[in-house]
Amino acid sequence: MGKKRKHTEVEAPAAKKDETAPERPKRTLLGWKDKPENTQDSTTTTGFRNREKVLVTCSRRINYRYRHLMLNLVSILPHCKKDNKVESKATKGATLNELVELKSCSSCLFFECRKHKDLYLWMSKCPNGPSVKFLVNAVHTMEELKLTGNHLKGSRPLLTFSSNFDTDPHWKLLKEMITQIFGTPKEHRKSKPYHDHVFVFSIVDDHIWFRNYQISCPHTGADKINRGGLEKMTLIEVGPRFCLNPIKIFGGSFGGPTLYENPFYVSPNQIRSLEKRQKAGKYAMKVKAKTRRKMHEMTNPLEADEFADMWKE
Repeated sequence: MGKKRKHTEVEAPAAKKDETAPERPKRTLLGWKDKPENTQDSTTTTGFRNREKVLVTCSRRINYRYRHLMLNLVSILPHCKKDNKVESKATKGATLNELVELKSCSSCLFFECRKHKDLYLWMSKCPNGPSVKFLVNAVHTMEELKLTGNHLKGSRPLLTFSSNFDTDPHWKLLKEMITQIFGTPKEHRKSKPYHDHVFVFSIVDDHIWFRNYQISCPHTGADKINRGGLEKMTLIEVGPRFCLNPIKIFGGSFGGPTLYENPFYVSPNQIRSLEKRQKAGKYAMKVKAKTRRKMHEMTNPLEADEFADMWKE
């Protein structure tokens, strides 16, 4: 038989040192970065970051030409999100505000088509406003124009405005809204860190005209230019083209108190009715002329010709 082991007190294992893993650094869209030493004032260390996102959608029964215009804008705005069609009713404002919130956006471009002819553009800052309603005229899409310009898809545009945007308060408000909606945020995940095209917004006859140009400059060969050589750069139009006629500016999102109303705006329905009246007026003038001719012939009959029956014998 084997010998029994003596019962001795087993010494307790020494307590392990507290070897905790170091705190994981904070991750951002730009990668990993160390935690700032001074955590009291975090606002000054982080700074402002533009997180603008635009929801682009349209109404049902939209024309194919206007749908192509919307798709062209989606292609040149890398920070936008596209959604399904929305029914154009009186309650479209609440529906669009809910969609904007679900898509985590801060602005909205809504193309509303009426009678398969008229296109209206709603430009809104959600959910508190303001919002603007435009009538879109002179629409030309990229496929229709066949221009030679071709800038990099997703690159950040330069926004240029004409000097008369600083004349009146409503133009200043529109300039700020256009800057926030059409300006691509810096270091956006879908954007390219290049500036190779220009968005031009100019006011002519109280209308906002939009143009998109590519910045073309030679980088190779004998024509290579140094950085900042603006005199050798050229602009080539890319498209699309359209004209915005402001109708009303509202204080809220898709509604609210009216801040500005265009006194020179004429509805397309009124223009079509005037054209029909002019055409109807031409026909009425012809009928009146025939009636006057008959009345004149009745009141002024011709004298009988004495030689009328000479050749009947």
